[in-house]
Amino acid sequence: MSLIPSPTELVARARADLRVGVPVVLADESGAGIIVLAAERVSDVRLADIRGLGGEMSVAITAWRAETLKARAYDGDLARLVLPSDADAAWLNAIADPAYDLQAPMKGPLQSLRTGEAGLHRLALLLAKSAQLLPAVLTSTVENAHKLAAESGLTLLMARDAQKDLAAHHPLHPVAAARLPMEAAEAGRLHIFRPDNGGIEHYAIEIGRPDREAPILARIHSACFTGDVLGSLKCDCGPQLHTALAEMGKAGAGVLLYLNQEGRGIGLANKMRAYSLQDQGFDTVEANHRLGFEDDERDFRLGADLLKRMGFGAVRLMTNNPRKVEIMAEMGIEVTERVPLITGTNRHNAHYLATKAAKSGHLL
Repeated sequence: MSLIPSPTELVARARADLRVGVPVVLADESGAGIIVLAAERVSDVRLADIRGLGGEMSVAITAWRAETLKARAYDGDLARLVLPSDADAAWLNAIADPAYDLQAPMKGPLQSLRTGEAGLHRLALLLAKSAQLLPAVLTSTVENAHKLAAESGLTLLMARDAQKDLAAHHPLHPVAAARLPMEAAEAGRLHIFRPDNGGIEHYAIEIGRPDREAPILARIHSACFTGDVLGSLKCDCGPQLHTALAEMGKAGAGVLLYLNQEGRGIGLANKMRAYSLQDQGFDTVEANHRLGFEDDERDFRLGADLLKRMGFGAVRLMTNNPRKVEIMAEMGIEVTERVPLITGTNRHNAHYLATKAAKSGHLL
């Protein structure tokens, strides 16, 4: 029946549920599963309700966050922390958010589960990340996941379907395009693309009339509200954006792919959390790790997807990041030249740029 939501649509619904503090249910093929709630969105009322279910409760966090909290990650890439009997919503929030780690270190030691399967917990963390929430989730085991979801009106995700959807590269589809005169070039055109999973939209800015049969000057630019809009001096994103557009204007043609992957893919809220940690002395990568994220959570395949959608097969790529060049080649886009994009440093971003070079391999 076409009215029944598809697995992709259910994952989109689950993301929205977690963001507003509503639990979701993950189930395996046996019908057993876990109820999941984002740790940063837990209330004492919902915590009491989940306790009332009588299942084994734990808090799943990534190995990076576990390292910060001095907790054992027996499951490799994650740890399942035993929930203390007196834990409240504030305790759970402190597990998830490192804002006060230095001022008020966690009381411990924290106990990690050694036995049992962690597959559903790993999936729950992926779901939280996809919702741009901190990767820390409250979980409780349930024997009949389908019954609980039906009686409570909660979104039910089958593990196999959700895992496949979260790992998939969802194609981008054109939504709208219109002429847009800009400072860099009066002959400009803005294209809007939307993924088929209801995710965030991405943009392509076309300068002039690029020849689809020749390598085009191109840039894959990740959104940076603080740098692109506010002129932040903490990074080089704004200058890179404007320099790239200006160079395309001078060349008479080019395409800039503006990917909404703020903060290396963790979202603006988490990026501001990382900035707070940087004020405590941590570098960009260290801050991401303390939050529970990888060094870089972005998906540059989106850039290749947009280029193909627009009919480009070869580019002169404006980037200092060798990883972008590698991914373009893997996705079937020929990079005939890497064009350096050096914009200078200031006293606010010198350490940030040094970290990009030392830990992320950028050629600066």
